[in-house]
Amino acid sequence: MNVCSNTVINYHRRTKHSLQQYAQSPASLDWEDQPNAFRTFTGCKLIQFPETGAERNVLFADLAKPRKAEVLSEISVGLLLELAFGLSAWKHYGGDRWALRCNPSSGNLHPTEAYLINTNAELLLTGVYHYQAYQHGLEQRCVFNQPIENHGLFIGLSSVHWREAWKYGERAFRYCQHDIGHALACLRYAAAILGWTIELISECGDTELSTLLGLNRDEDFKADEREFADILCRIHIEGTAPDYDLDALIHAAHAGLWQGKAEPLNKHHLYNWTVINDVAQATEKPRTKPIKRQTSPPFSNTLSVCQQTATHIIRQRRSAQHFNPKAMLTEQAFYTMLAATLPDKLPFDMGSLTNNIHLFIFVHRVEGLEAGLYALPRNAEKLSALQTATSSKFEWQLLSAPLPLYKLISANCRNAAKTLSCHQAIASDSAFSLAMVAEFSATVEAAAWHYRYLFWEAGLIGQVLYLEAEAAGVRGTGIGCYFDDSVHEVLGLTDEIFQSLYHFTIGTPLEDSRLQTLPAYGHLQQGKNQRQ
Repeated sequence: MNVCSNTVINYHRRTKHSLQQYAQSPASLDWEDQPNAFRTFTGCKLIQFPETGAERNVLFADLAKPRKAEVLSEISVGLLLELAFGLSAWKHYGGDRWALRCNPSSGNLHPTEAYLINTNAELLLTGVYHYQAYQHGLEQRCVFNQPIENHGLFIGLSSVHWREAWKYGERAFRYCQHDIGHALACLRYAAAILGWTIELISECGDTELSTLLGLNRDEDFKADEREFADILCRIHIEGTAPDYDLDALIHAAHAGLWQGKAEPLNKHHLYNWTVINDVAQATEKPRTKPIKRQTSPPFSNTLSVCQQTATHIIRQRRSAQHFNPKAMLTEQAFYTMLAATLPDKLPFDMGSLTNNIHLFIFVHRVEGLEAGLYALPRNAEKLSALQTATSSKFEWQLLSAPLPLYKLISANCRNAAKTLSCHQAIASDSAFSLAMVAEFSATVEAAAWHYRYLFWEAGLIGQVLYLEAEAAGVRGTGIGCYFDDSVHEVLGLTDEIFQSLYHFTIGTPLEDSRLQTLPAYGHLQQGKNQRQ
């Protein structure tokens, strides 16, 4: 095992929660100095998009169906970014007010930042722009000062690890990677509404992406609040040239005219989680050859019959805080949600991300199904390995369902699910909860940076479940807090060939009537009215 892979595996072990103790985190939180959820660059031009809240008459159930691509314009690009990374609502309670976004985040801390790289001079000046979610606009960070061939639009994503570490300490690096996966899925869903597709530029190294996004400009960022480059995507629109020149793009950014400095996110940094910097360095991705999918399954439509528009479903997505412990979920809804996580569905058509995660499901209240533990292998080739690695007591009985779902044991698993998910009732009061179990040791030993990709895949699956739950009239919640090795013990896993990376739960939500919901961009309209 190489040094970087060893660093990653040691980090993963170190940041496990257990029944005896939690991973290291702050002893106390200064809520008055919580990191600003909105990154802002001062000293650069802000280009606001012309509208917010636009709708499109595309049903959620029809997202995967081919449709005429929408014309590239400020309006269509604005809608793409709003539905992927923008605000969905504000919540108000007492003297507190906080924003919700279309892309979910652990603790609503939002470490993910999005950048638009434009090479189409007819749309905007060619250059690099930071998406400012609060203002729903683009901060012009860099103007390319030399001609560049039009290869369309690119989206770069980065993470501010400090935002998560402020609350979650050493385990925060995991959560930042979950959020990148959620953001990628959000971007793919938003593009589908417009008839566009997304391609992951998998060969791009982190150092190159850092140059392209201006993240290597240390003088523009507070030292403890730097951003770490994650992934570069290309937006495909009808008529987009099939090829691109990554080196020309990076050179244009390196030679471009940069402006603006990042406003500090908070005043004080009381903790320094050096282990996060260590694992971030160990998982830095080099320049590689383009990464191809291990398998290329035929792309198929969702099984959803939801007749609401996709824009409506995306904007209404919430994380449930409490569930009705008596409500049942229909068997059809259960199968539809799980089928949507298979790799032949949206958003798994972006390429390069492999199918290394499998689902172990604690069924509590699903009509027509016995309560118990079930498994959904997302890659049929790994069925035998999963059977070998897990408990010999498991039945592995294939159900007559529209997906490869196996019953392992019949049992009341509610208390076990609650205990395993850090004693959280949301894992037991729901209709079902699940653990996302990854092919771990071989993946990380092959390349340390694959560690991040595993969590991205888990985040993609989580976003699928979020939206499918909304489409079914229920609600989901991602769970990053769980007792890692206790989960493995229940499943019979005795080594690190497989590891649980994310939990999720879905059920009928209990709404808190004390919370007031306010429009996502009411503050922009209010400011517009005041200027008039």
